[in-house]
Amino acid sequence: MPAIKLFVTILLFAVLAQLLKSSYEAEEDLVLELIGRTLGKHANKFAIKIDKKFKYRSFEILKTNESVISIAAYDGLSAAKGFHYYLKHYIGEDVYWYNRYIELSDSKVFPNVSINSTSESSIIYYQNVCTWGYSFIWWDLAKWIQHIDWMAMMGISLTIAPIQEQLWYEIYSELGLSEEEIDDHFTGPAFLPWLRMGNIRGWAGPLPSGFRKWQMLLQKQIIKRQRAFGMTVAIPAFAGHLPIAMRRLYPNVNFSITDRWNRFPDEYCCPLYVDPCENLFQNISRKFLFKAITAYGTDHIYFTDPFNEVKPRMFTKDYLNMTAYYIYDSMRSVDPKAIWLLQDWMFVSNIFWSDDLIKTFLLAVPIGNLLVLDLQSEQFPQYERTHSFYGQPFIWCMLHNFGGTLGMHGSVNAVNTGIREARQMTNSSMVGVGITPEGIDQNYVIYSFALERGWVKDDFDTKEWFNTYANARYGINNLNLHNALNLLKNSVYAYNGSIKIHGKYVITRRPSINLKPWTWFNCSDVYKAWQLMLDSNFSIPITHYREYEYDLVDITRQFLQIVSEQLYINIIAAYRRHQIERFNYLVDKLMELFDNLEEILATNVHFLLGIWLEDSKKCAKEELMEQKLFEFNARNQITTWGPKSEIGDYATKQWSGIVQDYYKPRWKYFLLELHQSLVDNQPFNRSSFVTNVFNYIENPFSYDTKVYPVMPTKEGSYLVSKRIFNTWTQLRSNKIYSSYTRLKVKIKN
Repeated sequence: MPAIKLFVTILLFAVLAQLLKSSYEAEEDLVLELIGRTLGKHANKFAIKIDKKFKYRSFEILKTNESVISIAAYDGLSAAKGFHYYLKHYIGEDVYWYNRYIELSDSKVFPNVSINSTSESSIIYYQNVCTWGYSFIWWDLAKWIQHIDWMAMMGISLTIAPIQEQLWYEIYSELGLSEEEIDDHFTGPAFLPWLRMGNIRGWAGPLPSGFRKWQMLLQKQIIKRQRAFGMTVAIPAFAGHLPIAMRRLYPNVNFSITDRWNRFPDEYCCPLYVDPCENLFQNISRKFLFKAITAYGTDHIYFTDPFNEVKPRMFTKDYLNMTAYYIYDSMRSVDPKAIWLLQDWMFVSNIFWSDDLIKTFLLAVPIGNLLVLDLQSEQFPQYERTHSFYGQPFIWCMLHNFGGTLGMHGSVNAVNTGIREARQMTNSSMVGVGITPEGIDQNYVIYSFALERGWVKDDFDTKEWFNTYANARYGINNLNLHNALNLLKNSVYAYNGSIKIHGKYVITRRPSINLKPWTWFNCSDVYKAWQLMLDSNFSIPITHYREYEYDLVDITRQFLQIVSEQLYINIIAAYRRHQIERFNYLVDKLMELFDNLEEILATNVHFLLGIWLEDSKKCAKEELMEQKLFEFNARNQITTWGPKSEIGDYATKQWSGIVQDYYKPRWKYFLLELHQSLVDNQPFNRSSFVTNVFNYIENPFSYDTKVYPVMPTKEGSYLVSKRIFNTWTQLRSNKIYSSYTRLKVKIKN
């Protein structure tokens, strides 16, 4: 018998060893496939070895005189990070939001190196629940494969998987809700993140069953791929928000009405909330988690946010302690290893959360079983006021973007030093660094900086970092390009104030005589950087011209955005002084600026409204009706965001198409009305203007079906940008839009 037991033990160890070997080989193959998608035939110059003897989240790169570059790492994620490090610092290439094919010449030299690197952060986190509405909502698997490759190369180790509507459909049906009641609850696709957080219900719905099922299948494919690299994926848990029809099924349960969010009308707001101590909460929570784990598997991390931008029913210690305790207890009853991933946004956005209330909420969960995302550490860090979240582990996060809006800004120095300071704080419980933008595809440089900074211990030399970034992005070591990026680093990317930057720039806002544009930087720096970019055009290798063109369009757009605010200030000044001739002249220039903006955006595929709209229609599983519904969702989100512009202009996009058919018509109508009030010597009728601009311009845009181009214009970005530069350089020298007020920004201590 002992011999049999020994044999069985040896056999089990052999099977386990083989399984581990197979797992390691699968990760190695996955990373090699990633490298193949990036470098094509040159992928054969790399060898990948996964070895758990390495430190957690570490890699080693070794190349001597042999032809193969050996990357050995703790897991596939660390190996992909190591590959990216070699790609950027030794091959001089980079990727941006998505993996891409990089064409290298056969004579390309692959330098000898010997590098060891271990992440200073146990966790590198990425995503925001809102990103799934503002950026990801129309993506297919092919787009996700490119993006997951990028995530792996950035070393991202923790993310979320929020798609859950099919699971809830099954639960609501099992509980007894009708199809009509469920349809009344689900929002349309573009607004699902805010349904999930209990902010709204029903708006822009219904949610077609084919789309629900496809999204669930897509989520499974995404998770499988992310985990294959070694990423940890948090899946959703129940916070307590329910359809209002649940009252019909449970008339004796003490439901409360969720706080009204952003003035949404009764028809689309205020779902029910069931307190976590109620038996109904526990039953639904367990039912949902069992379904979620069955569908997606589990890494034992679950995310949910009970009070995102809504107030709790009671602001008492007992109530908030009870809420947190029972939410976590419902997770633990299904998974004893459960960890609750919590966004701290409710502490940032709601003044009613005192330090004592935050403490009693956080400490209702055992220390170590709650992981907090300090969502906007670069501007409003909560770890300071909460003394490192009273011992609960937290991730230092850079939020940066709201609504996926375009506009250059960032806080390079706050990120660079803030990560170190949070790590070194007395009794710090910081375990990682993350990026949490509401929308991506903008300001990539600031996200690249934050992710790389999260991996290392010491602050970067920011000038050196930006120069390295420029070399890889443009494929050339060029002083003009170095100077251009450092001008931007020291201006638009040097924000360190407490004013909230929500991307609501004058050019994309509903017009008013009371807008207050402001800036924190010398606007001339953007102009000078633009000039240096233009001067570098003929130095850019053809292999990197795509990145150069994108940045040239973006900086041209940024300059016009700034000038629009300067023109606005002068237009309003002329209006108040009854200077009709000057008013008319400046208005003409603003209209010309809109045309210039439309013209430059139309030269680049990344700035086309047509892409967003056509992608939405491709997601329709049934023709015409679903296509119209999805296009309505896509249009409404980036314009009025609600039935009556409840948070209008929050998710604005400076894209070709929306500039000429939405922003310009609004401003043209406003300025005509303003001109008429000057002529008639009557006050401007704000109320009449708001009614009319909504009825005749804003609201119709959501229902329009005009088809927009998905390909850029034939005239190149450089020629258009140069022409615009020459035009506005002349106007700038004539000082037609002078007296731009540079407001002082409240600087953080």
